[in-house]
Amino acid sequence: MKVLVFYVNSFSYKPKVKNLESAPDPGEGKTINSAILAFIQIEEDDEEKDILSREKKLVNHLKWTARKNNTTNMILHSFAHLAESKASADYTKDIFDACEKRLANGGFKVDQTPFGYFLDLKIDAPGSSLARIWASL
Repeated sequence: MKVLVFYVNSFSYKPKVKNLESAPDPGEGKTINSAILAFIQIEEDDEEKDILSREKKLVNHLKWTARKNNTTNMILHSFAHLAESKASADYTKDIFDACEKRLANGGFKVDQTPFGYFLDLKIDAPGSSLARIWASL
Protein backbone atom coordinates (compact mmCIF):
# COMPACT_ATOMS: atom_id res chain seq x y z
CA MET A 1 0.00 0.00 0.00
CA LYS A 2 1.28 3.43 -0.92
CA VAL A 3 -0.04 6.63 0.65
CA LEU A 4 0.66 10.24 -0.20
CA VAL A 5 -0.80 12.53 2.46
CA PHE A 6 -1.32 16.28 2.25
CA TYR A 7 -2.59 18.62 4.91
CA VAL A 8 -4.95 20.91 2.97
CA ASN A 9 -6.43 24.28 3.83
CA SER A 10 -9.17 23.35 1.37
CA PHE A 11 -9.90 20.57 -1.09
CA SER A 12 -12.65 20.55 -3.70
CA TYR A 13 -13.65 17.86 -6.14
CA LYS A 14 -16.19 17.49 -8.89
CA PRO A 15 -16.90 14.12 -10.54
CA LYS A 16 -15.94 14.18 -14.20
CA VAL A 17 -15.63 10.75 -15.86
CA LYS A 18 -16.87 7.37 -14.63
CA ASN A 19 -14.11 4.75 -14.94
CA LEU A 20 -15.65 1.85 -13.01
CA GLU A 21 -18.87 0.50 -14.47
CA SER A 22 -20.29 -0.62 -11.10
CA ALA A 23 -19.68 2.77 -9.41
CA PRO A 24 -22.82 4.37 -7.99
CA ASP A 25 -23.99 7.89 -8.87
CA PRO A 26 -21.37 10.22 -7.36
CA GLY A 27 -23.65 13.15 -6.63
CA GLU A 28 -22.32 16.69 -6.84
CA GLY A 29 -18.86 17.85 -5.92
CA LYS A 30 -17.81 18.95 -2.47
CA THR A 31 -15.39 21.26 -0.66
CA ILE A 32 -13.69 20.23 2.59
CA ASN A 33 -11.56 22.54 4.72
CA SER A 34 -8.67 21.93 7.13
CA ALA A 35 -8.20 18.23 6.46
CA ILE A 36 -5.79 15.41 5.82
CA LEU A 37 -6.08 14.41 2.16
CA ALA A 38 -4.83 10.87 1.60
CA PHE A 39 -4.05 9.64 -1.91
CA ILE A 40 -4.11 5.88 -1.38
CA GLN A 41 -3.14 2.97 -3.61
CA ILE A 42 -3.84 -0.51 -2.39
CA GLU A 43 -1.45 -2.88 -4.14
CA GLU A 44 -1.95 -6.38 -5.48
CA ASP A 45 0.20 -8.00 -2.78
CA ASP A 46 -1.95 -6.33 -0.09
CA GLU A 47 -4.71 -8.79 -1.07
CA GLU A 48 -2.57 -11.58 0.41
CA LYS A 49 -3.18 -10.01 3.83
CA ASP A 50 -6.45 -9.66 5.63
CA ILE A 51 -8.38 -6.40 5.35
CA LEU A 52 -8.17 -5.72 9.08
CA SER A 53 -4.35 -5.66 9.11
CA ARG A 54 -4.17 -3.36 6.07
CA GLU A 55 -6.90 -1.06 7.37
CA LYS A 56 -5.33 -0.82 10.83
CA LYS A 57 -1.92 0.13 9.38
CA LEU A 58 -3.51 2.81 7.18
CA VAL A 59 -5.64 4.22 10.02
CA ASN A 60 -2.64 4.46 12.36
CA HIS A 61 -0.70 6.39 9.74
CA LEU A 62 -3.60 8.76 9.03
CA LYS A 63 -4.25 9.40 12.71
CA TRP A 64 -0.56 10.22 13.22
CA THR A 65 -0.59 12.71 10.34
CA ALA A 66 -3.82 14.26 11.62
CA ARG A 67 -2.30 14.79 15.08
CA LYS A 68 0.82 16.35 13.56
CA ASN A 69 -1.38 18.76 11.58
CA ASN A 70 -3.94 19.43 14.33
CA THR A 71 -7.08 18.33 12.47
CA THR A 72 -9.78 15.70 12.81
CA ASN A 73 -10.98 15.94 9.20
CA MET A 74 -9.97 13.21 6.74
CA ILE A 75 -10.41 12.71 3.02
CA LEU A 76 -9.78 9.26 1.52
CA HIS A 77 -9.02 9.33 -2.21
CA SER A 78 -8.27 6.27 -4.31
CA PHE A 79 -5.25 7.06 -6.47
CA ALA A 80 -3.98 4.13 -8.52
CA HIS A 81 -0.81 5.85 -9.74
CA LEU A 82 1.57 5.53 -6.77
CA ALA A 83 2.84 2.03 -7.60
CA GLU A 84 3.00 -0.39 -10.50
CA SER A 85 0.50 -2.91 -9.16
CA LYS A 86 -2.99 -2.40 -7.87
CA ALA A 87 -5.48 -4.47 -5.92
CA SER A 88 -8.94 -5.27 -7.18
CA ALA A 89 -11.55 -2.53 -6.97
CA ASP A 90 -13.64 -4.56 -4.50
CA TYR A 91 -10.73 -5.17 -2.11
CA THR A 92 -9.68 -1.53 -2.32
CA LYS A 93 -13.19 -0.26 -1.62
CA ASP A 94 -13.54 -2.67 1.32
CA ILE A 95 -10.37 -1.22 2.89
CA PHE A 96 -11.58 2.35 2.32
CA ASP A 97 -14.94 1.59 3.95
CA ALA A 98 -13.33 -0.18 6.93
CA CYS A 99 -10.87 2.70 7.32
CA GLU A 100 -13.69 5.26 7.24
CA LYS A 101 -15.63 3.34 9.89
CA ARG A 102 -12.64 3.01 12.25
CA LEU A 103 -11.70 6.68 11.87
CA ALA A 104 -15.30 7.81 12.44
CA ASN A 105 -15.48 5.63 15.57
CA GLY A 106 -12.33 7.43 16.73
CA GLY A 107 -13.94 10.86 16.47
CA PHE A 108 -12.75 11.84 12.98
CA LYS A 109 -14.95 13.36 10.30
CA VAL A 110 -14.25 11.28 7.20
CA ASP A 111 -15.11 11.86 3.55
CA GLN A 112 -14.38 9.56 0.64
CA THR A 113 -14.13 10.95 -2.85
CA PRO A 114 -16.43 9.13 -5.29
CA PHE A 115 -14.88 5.73 -5.94
CA GLY A 116 -14.68 4.79 -9.61
CA TYR A 117 -14.55 8.31 -11.04
CA PHE A 118 -11.95 10.67 -12.40
CA LEU A 119 -12.40 13.99 -10.63
CA ASP A 120 -11.60 17.62 -11.19
CA LEU A 121 -9.57 18.63 -8.12
CA LYS A 122 -8.67 21.90 -6.44
CA ILE A 123 -6.08 21.65 -3.69
CA ASP A 124 -4.86 24.44 -1.42
CA ALA A 125 -1.98 22.96 0.57
CA PRO A 126 0.43 24.96 2.73
CA GLY A 127 4.18 24.47 2.51
CA SER A 128 4.69 23.70 6.19
CA SER A 129 6.62 20.87 7.81
CA LEU A 130 4.74 17.53 7.79
CA ALA A 131 2.09 18.92 5.42
CA ARG A 132 3.19 16.36 2.79
CA ILE A 133 4.13 12.81 3.73
CA TRP A 134 4.65 9.73 1.54
CA ALA A 135 4.62 6.23 3.02
CA SER A 136 4.81 2.64 1.94
CA LEU A 137 2.74 0.66 4.46
